[in-house]
Amino acid sequence: MTLNSNLVEHRPTFVTNLECSLTGEVYEADQVHGQSSAGRPLLVRYDLDAMRTQVTRDEIAARPTDLWRWRELLPVRATTDIVSLGEIETPLVPLLKAGGANVLVKDEGRLPTGSFKARGLVMAVAMAKALGITRIAMPTNGNAGAALAAYASRCGIETIVFCPADTPEINVREIAMQGARVWRVNGLIDDCGAIVGEGARQGRWFDFSTLKEPYRIEGKKTMGLELAAQLGWTLPKAIFYPTGGGTGLIGMWKAFAELEALGWIGSERPKMFAVQAAGCAPIVKAFEDGVEHADRWEDAHTVAAGIRVPRAVGDFLILRAVRESGGRALAVSDAAILDAVDDAARQDGLLLCPEGGATLAAYRQALADGLVAAEDSTILFNCATGLKYPMPEAPQALDRHALIDWDAL
Repeated sequence: MTLNSNLVEHRPTFVTNLECSLTGEVYEADQVHGQSSAGRPLLVRYDLDAMRTQVTRDEIAARPTDLWRWRELLPVRATTDIVSLGEIETPLVPLLKAGGANVLVKDEGRLPTGSFKARGLVMAVAMAKALGITRIAMPTNGNAGAALAAYASRCGIETIVFCPADTPEINVREIAMQGARVWRVNGLIDDCGAIVGEGARQGRWFDFSTLKEPYRIEGKKTMGLELAAQLGWTLPKAIFYPTGGGTGLIGMWKAFAELEALGWIGSERPKMFAVQAAGCAPIVKAFEDGVEHADRWEDAHTVAAGIRVPRAVGDFLILRAVRESGGRALAVSDAAILDAVDDAARQDGLLLCPEGGATLAAYRQALADGLVAAEDSTILFNCATGLKYPMPEAPQALDRHALIDWDAL
């Protein structure tokens, strides 16, 4: 890839410090950090007052529409530390028949490695490079491991990935093909995470698990920054987001606050809907129980492997954003997920991944329950290309030597 002028131009980042998301304890920037001393995610903070005087909304809008147009709101200080595979701004695709006149899908499957995990991992890997980290490990349900492998291999960082034994084969092979050492584990993603955590305690690698380093949130928040720009610096009425670890939902909520502080958007916020599968819905249960932290979900199972996360480290941040927005946490059945995927493909020609199908299923549920209205502008997140997932067989065949039954075609 040839770096465009947006990447090679030297502009400052406005990072000031890191902050514990639970206690507010301040940590110095430009040093290696995992979680805070309270065992909670660290959030990157910026001097937004200074940025407001040096960068305008119009300047951002005039730049090439890639992820790195948001440089001042990202943590990478030196352009030489950027690790890129061509992170485009993903399109908003109308879902007129399967969704409705006001439903748009933000199709994250167009990103490198075919999923929105590229956003978080490109930022985390760039910062690992900047901070001199040379060996990292992470648990994955598939797509995050693929993104990590690609970016880490590109800049020479050694990577070890652990995934549940039933992770789709295409994901496992993709991770291996892109240079990581990948291990199948007879358990779920949090069991994989326990192995990563123990290895980190032994000093074998840096733990790159979701929300156990500060920078994946910063990459994922670009979804919220992009939405604002794509919608003319307004926000939709509702966002439906497939929620496992919830990094993207947390990141978007952070992005909206930063944009308001810059004076680029107003105070109105979308209703944030955290979408989970009925077979693994710890955030939904915590939301309904009115608590801040979610218990581990036992016997987690769903066709949407990307949201099969029995326990989320950032549970309180997810729940805080959902509640502050006036949204909900919703669980949908696997049957509803598969129906939604089928409808979007057959009616609108858009191949959703199962997690993306979950957002359409949840939207339909919310519409029926009066949580959103048909006239509300609504964004559904399709987090990966549907090409990575099993599809129904297409067994029809013709014998070119036989008589063709034209009426049967």
